[in-house]
Amino acid sequence: MPTLDYRLAAEFWGLAEDPRLALLVNSVVGGIPAYHREFTLGDVPNGAADFDDWVVRNVLNPSRPLFGEARFLLAEEPDLRDIALYHGVLSAIATGNHTRSGIAGYLARKSTDLGHALTVLEDTGMIHRSPDAFHGKRSAYRIAEPIMAFYHAIMRPEWTDLERPGNAARVWQRSEQTFRSKIVGPHFESVCRDWMRWYADPDSVGGHRTSVASGSVADPTLKRSHELDVVVFGRDDADRQTVLAIGEAKWGATMTSGHVERLRHIRRLLADRGVSGAANCRLLCFSGAGFANELLVAADNTDEIELVDGHRLYHGA
Repeated sequence: MPTLDYRLAAEFWGLAEDPRLALLVNSVVGGIPAYHREFTLGDVPNGAADFDDWVVRNVLNPSRPLFGEARFLLAEEPDLRDIALYHGVLSAIATGNHTRSGIAGYLARKSTDLGHALTVLEDTGMIHRSPDAFHGKRSAYRIAEPIMAFYHAIMRPEWTDLERPGNAARVWQRSEQTFRSKIVGPHFESVCRDWMRWYADPDSVGGHRTSVASGSVADPTLKRSHELDVVVFGRDDADRQTVLAIGEAKWGATMTSGHVERLRHIRRLLADRGVSGAANCRLLCFSGAGFANELLVAADNTDEIELVDGHRLYHGA
């Protein structure tokens, strides 16, 4: 069953006027309406300062339904017979291993051994597979429901302590860095792609988009790959696929001109490879922490750069 997207979820929770808090809550519970009314009994964080306590009293609290929700979701799927393997795959993805080889390495298994498990998890809607924007044979696996990612990254490693009353606050305190890097950061990137696909005005991206993805770009000189959080495709006058924009998303870091220079470097790499549209594509900077003054000035003086903050993600185009 489709869930509410991040904008509708913010309205449903009454958090639309506080984009930062709305995204934090969405990164935990996603867009399932029941999690607001039935599972948390209408408990909504009373501002950003209350978010940590809200997590402790609603998600890490053994007396609340959300505490065991992720385990229940997995257990109720009749096609998932080897539960330990599926939990392992989900834990691997939740902790940042998004490729098949990365998941296999995390589980100390052969990559060929995971084909069936990945297919079943994808078929049941537990995960989704996103092809790399520039490498058709590569894919990134991501957990579909935020509560499932939260459980496997935060709760499952601490389950014994969480089951013992009075430990939730301590577990949350030592898990906050994991939450920021493994849950909020990737969720923010996903929301940025959703905004670009469904809400951004064509003028913001330089044309009518046909798809949005993430991708990696090889750098032969540096012998490394550069990751792009957002890649926007459209069609040119000859109806060929073309790159309209590339972007980077940073939840917890103030973005500077250095982030734009990195995007320019990647744009040159794509242009050198002959990728259609790359030479003049837009550069997108998404930030949950704001932008340095020099970047604000630069964006005001050129159409090359688009800056997108939390307010624009939730209310703008």
